[in-house]
Amino acid sequence: MDIRTYMQQLGQAARLASRTLASADANRKNAALLAMADAIDRRANDLLAANAEDLADARQRELSAALLDRLALSRNSVTAMSEGLRQIAGLPDPVGEITDLKFRPSGIQVGKMRVPLGVIGIIYEARPNVTADAAGLCLKSGNAAILRGGSEAIRSNRLIASCVGEGLRAAGLPDTCVQVIDTTDRAAVGELITMREYVDVIVPRGGKGLIERLIAESRIPVIKHLHGVCHVYIDDTADFDKAVRIADNAKTSRYGTCNTAETLLVAASRAASVLPAIAEIYRSKGVEMRGCPVTRSLVPDSIVATEDDWHAEYLAPIIAIRVVDGIDAAIDHINHYGSQHTDSIVTENYTLARRFLREVDSSSVMVNASTRFADGFEYGLGAEIGISTDKIHARGPVGLEGLTSQKWIVLGDGHVRG
Repeated sequence: MDIRTYMQQLGQAARLASRTLASADANRKNAALLAMADAIDRRANDLLAANAEDLADARQRELSAALLDRLALSRNSVTAMSEGLRQIAGLPDPVGEITDLKFRPSGIQVGKMRVPLGVIGIIYEARPNVTADAAGLCLKSGNAAILRGGSEAIRSNRLIASCVGEGLRAAGLPDTCVQVIDTTDRAAVGELITMREYVDVIVPRGGKGLIERLIAESRIPVIKHLHGVCHVYIDDTADFDKAVRIADNAKTSRYGTCNTAETLLVAASRAASVLPAIAEIYRSKGVEMRGCPVTRSLVPDSIVATEDDWHAEYLAPIIAIRVVDGIDAAIDHINHYGSQHTDSIVTENYTLARRFLREVDSSSVMVNASTRFADGFEYGLGAEIGISTDKIHARGPVGLEGLTSQKWIVLGDGHVRG
């Protein structure tokens, strides 16, 4: 079968399945989610073996360290997958929720009902856990899903897809509610992002190159972020211990994630006291530091930061460091160089914290917390389909509510308009 015909069949099946899902009650969807989680736990050894084969191939292909980090599964991450599905099952079902119901002078009642988007196409690189997260979130929000993982994770994704299918069948739902594209042919992506008659929204998760391609070529609305140039700003009033702890965690807890800090900004009045301590931690962990002239005077082993460094998403043990005059300069830097993803201020000044929250134009803005908290699981969403830096429909980690829309409803009793 040629790719176009194959993708058209997936699209037709997904559209039919979306109608079944739109009428499925919460009990049935939750039963499917719990059965998926049980299947993943039961087949954990098989999944780890499949992932080991994917990793071996990826290393032979000399894929980047950041991609290998996202591809790798462990016993804990497999458990986290199943736990994420159980948490989604425990969340309130948003579908059918009616809000803002009000009587109008005419006597009618007008309100809004939350409804599924329909069919969601998700395109991602590495990260096999996305297969489980996406399946769970789309199912609970009443959407059919077509998932296209990267070729580097094909064995892991097939195994997870098998567990998802097992869960759907156990709850009496069609397998076609969640379909994983079973080919590594890149032409499948081109077909998926142009099937407007079958797919309602595209969600990409991957590198900047992939997302730029989808934005340029997709004929379907895209929920996305291009890259994560995240900042930590240490303010004049920052607590020393908090500053050091947050600067360390935001950069070094994981290097290959989009919520990892890539630039550290330090108020000039605090640079001499905090930068050497932070630099010592980075140095001990093998983090390369690229600094402005003031930074280099305080951290002699840092190298010269170029203009490109302030724009960079390294996804690696590298960080750019700039000493700034104060909060105005920090906000200006973030709004100019940032990617509207996640930015944090370390401060003991409530007024400045409020200013930072208001004026930094990002999807997540934090006070005295690591940027690594920008995550659907940490936000209580159970899991996330991705992070959006768009300003329309969904922004920040996209969970159940972000995968639904609202329609107006009108309740009358024989009312006619005069």
